[in-house]
Amino acid sequence: MGLYVKPVYLDADKCNGCVSCMKRCPTEAIRVRGGKATVRYERCVGCGECVKVCSTHAKKESCDGFDMLKNYEYTVALACPSIYGQFNHLDNLDYVLNGLLKLGFDDVCDVGYYSRYVSAATREYIKKTEIKPIISSACPAVRNLILMRYAHLLDHLSPLKQPEEAAAEAAVETAMKKTGLKREKIGVFLITHCAANLLNKADPDNMIDGFISLKEIYFPLLSEMNKLKAKDLKPKAGCDAHGVSWGCSTGESMGLGTKNFVVADGIENVMTVLNDLEHDKLGDIDFLELNACTQGCVGGSMNLENPFLARTRLRLFREKLPLADTKVEDISKYMRGKPYESKESAFLLSDNRQEALRKMILVKRIYDKLPKVNCGNCGAPTCKAFAEDVVNGLKVKCKFLKEDEIETK
Repeated sequence: MGLYVKPVYLDADKCNGCVSCMKRCPTEAIRVRGGKATVRYERCVGCGECVKVCSTHAKKESCDGFDMLKNYEYTVALACPSIYGQFNHLDNLDYVLNGLLKLGFDDVCDVGYYSRYVSAATREYIKKTEIKPIISSACPAVRNLILMRYAHLLDHLSPLKQPEEAAAEAAVETAMKKTGLKREKIGVFLITHCAANLLNKADPDNMIDGFISLKEIYFPLLSEMNKLKAKDLKPKAGCDAHGVSWGCSTGESMGLGTKNFVVADGIENVMTVLNDLEHDKLGDIDFLELNACTQGCVGGSMNLENPFLARTRLRLFREKLPLADTKVEDISKYMRGKPYESKESAFLLSDNRQEALRKMILVKRIYDKLPKVNCGNCGAPTCKAFAEDVVNGLKVKCKFLKEDEIETK
């Protein structure tokens, strides 16, 4: 378990074993044993659904503390477009960005500026590729879901960098030129709305050094913003109308110059669309924008504001901001250095093919005897998951079967 990034964790004292989180998890990563939830982190996509449905607030998102800034001589904050929807009566994006400077960052980068360039690069990529539809790789939870459960759709996943990746690379380059410091002296921190972003820590090419929850710094940030005067603001915002729209569902697609796209938000709706793609129902679509959270990034569990209200605020900003004529002729600058790799191994019953086949046969035998009601009383989300747990050597019971009815070998 220690080998895996843990985007969420459990406050065991608050967990009452209600199985709500287990039932909601899209990759069956959660079990309830001994009255407490546990997570198989190799299967966790960081979608945050378990956090959202936990009535006792026992599930929490992992994040880095603000004291991490002390580890670097120069620090840069990356602000995603969704952050602008969190504040009421905000009439200038620079209040947020300058507020981050007041919190102790040496510089700040508006990720929305790079969002519009990623949109432009995606537009060119769609024109050149024969693979249709292209699936946006912007949502890290969806991206990880595809790598785990829909790896045969990998060819459809956009090979372009996410805006956060492009922003981080630019921030590091700018900071090194400005300060003369070596890379290890510069800390780049993403102000994140989403636990799934933490899974980027496992990527050796990741340029982001820390992930700070917006929920954790919201009130200190708001306090600093309220002290600012318009005349004292440093111009830091780079969002245009399309860039700021990336903070909510449909925002990315609107910048592609095509009407032939499908947008889905909410993890269950995302899986419905991916299942349709599996069955060749979407071959005439150019682009799929899929967001694990309701209403897109504004629905992330590390936000505080109602996602529907936050989306309205971003829409109002979109109407105020100019629409830049952003073009990318050479998309190689925005292509990822390495292709995505499947994570289907998280679901293997064994690394040995013969042993895996034997276990699969045993799983089917056990499953055939089960009532298939997926009640969750056994501590597994489905009857099939229960059968897999038995085959993997876990001591679990089903109230519908006697112990001698369950094969273990």
